[in-house]
Amino acid sequence: MCSAVHNSENWSNTNTTVSFNEEDNISIVRLHGNKIAEVGDDFMTIFDGGYQSNTTKSRLNALINEFCNAFTDGVFQKNYTWYVRDNNVTKEFRNGYVFS
Repeated sequence: MCSAVHNSENWSNTNTTVSFNEEDNISIVRLHGNKIAEVGDDFMTIFDGGYQSNTTKSRLNALINEFCNAFTDGVFQKNYTWYVRDNNVTKEFRNGYVFS
């Protein structure tokens, strides 16, 4: 998945797909057909795809570790609520959150 995003390629494996949009120069990552991320040259926008599942969180964190700062950024859950950590600042998760 991350390699396809790096290489601006289309890719698919089981429940995860990457589609590269040449016009906007972004990769769109989908899990079970639901958009969970858009990755551009200098940003990443994340979504829960309608399901705050462990698999969604795992895919998002794989992307965050690759394209953001693996030490200060991530998505995690506490007491059934999702949170985003951005530059070591914790915020409640919201769809469309942008790491830049």
